[in-house]
Amino acid sequence: MTNANDICRMDALTLAKQIRTKALSPIEVVEAVLERIHKLDPILHAFSTLVPDQARGDAARTEKAIMAGQEVGPLAGVPIGTKDLFFVRGVRTTFGSYTYKDFIPEEDDVAVERLRGAGVTILGQTNSSEFGFIGTGHNPIFETTRNPWNTDLTPGGSSAGSGAAVATGMCPVSIGTDGGGSIRIPASFCGLYGIKPSFGRVPTYPGFRDERFPGASGWETLVHVCPLSRTVADCALMLSVMAGPDDRDRHSLPAGDIDWMRSLEGDLKGKRVGYSADWGYAAVDPEVREIVGKAVKVFERDLGCQVEEVNPGWSDLLGSFFSLLCSETDLEGLRRMVQKHGDNMSTHVVDFVGRNWTAEQLTEAMVTRKMVYNKMWKLMRKFDILLTPTLGCPPFPIHMSGPDKIEGRWVSSAHWLSFTFPINMTGQPAASVPAGWTKKGLPVGLQIVGPHLGDAAVLCASAAFEKAAPWRDHWPPILNEKGL
Repeated sequence: MTNANDICRMDALTLAKQIRTKALSPIEVVEAVLERIHKLDPILHAFSTLVPDQARGDAARTEKAIMAGQEVGPLAGVPIGTKDLFFVRGVRTTFGSYTYKDFIPEEDDVAVERLRGAGVTILGQTNSSEFGFIGTGHNPIFETTRNPWNTDLTPGGSSAGSGAAVATGMCPVSIGTDGGGSIRIPASFCGLYGIKPSFGRVPTYPGFRDERFPGASGWETLVHVCPLSRTVADCALMLSVMAGPDDRDRHSLPAGDIDWMRSLEGDLKGKRVGYSADWGYAAVDPEVREIVGKAVKVFERDLGCQVEEVNPGWSDLLGSFFSLLCSETDLEGLRRMVQKHGDNMSTHVVDFVGRNWTAEQLTEAMVTRKMVYNKMWKLMRKFDILLTPTLGCPPFPIHMSGPDKIEGRWVSSAHWLSFTFPINMTGQPAASVPAGWTKKGLPVGLQIVGPHLGDAAVLCASAAFEKAAPWRDHWPPILNEKGL
């Protein structure tokens, strides 16, 4: 009989196969991960709402179907976490906000609906910053999520709980959203693989696009639905289930141009790779520069790529990005919320909605976005993929929005995100792979960016790097400390 710790260290593909072939029981699997959550979550606070009874019910139904010889989905019995920005029918969904602390949806988000159809076992909602507004893991209603590599530090966010849960084997996969880096950030800070597929690959409804939920709607052309896992193949499997058009999302893309699992095959020999160490202006921690630089050499030395250092030709985009966020935020709804509940809301959200936004700022942001995309498509016509650091620094202490000094330069508290949010402005696919670890044992991510609709290129490059510089067996020390 497979022991609980071995189960918790299995990837989703392996678990699904073991369950389908009756080598493992889905009930055995859910009990193993619930036991691990019981031991670790009081320290890491990965889950905002845990639903063990519903999870056991999911597992029991899967086991009954398998034992009856019925056809089951590709993720049957695989336990997952869902970020607390997704609607999950019958499960409290708070958006990390006091205003929605007791809200229980009557319908699923499209991605959740499709995952249920694939047979997953839903463990509960994973913690997020309030409305996903910042790239860390604190909000006004739940305990702050901790980084399993060092519990004094943030795991990144806003898909913070998803990162902490997957990094410690509380679940092999989780889903999150990425409106400015929110899946790639915890992937980088937690030593995981996270991919932001092309905008529109995975439909988003209702989530941030429903007028029934003032303040929680918005970011319509910036948010991507994303998987997070320990392996590239698990993310590809998740996307094979979640991707495809839906009439509830006017931006959703047609299916059929990507074979998600076959995208993992092939080599990179002769591929043209662009590398930007700092976009030409961003402050980057020296140790991050060194680790990412060594990872880039793997593409050239071990994978046979032609690597060329480049910069896209834009300057700091933070002001324009924040204006874009404003233009896609239900500002009126949030301001009413602040008037009523401001004392119970995150200060960064209150400050954001309280700014004196002008029409000129919002229109300038749209013009800048077009400029960024034009520079990017011209650059990407020269390359198959583009590499950058995922973030400008290693993980930092909890309850900060970001460091104010990087590489000896005073910077804004969001400057460390300089590599992630521009790729939300363009809608391109991008992933974060573990590039290495600092001298203090903290993970550092490498960002792989593909061309327009180039999801297959990102997955292929990610899988090739994973084979050349594997990371899946590098687990946080907290597991050894707890005998896991």
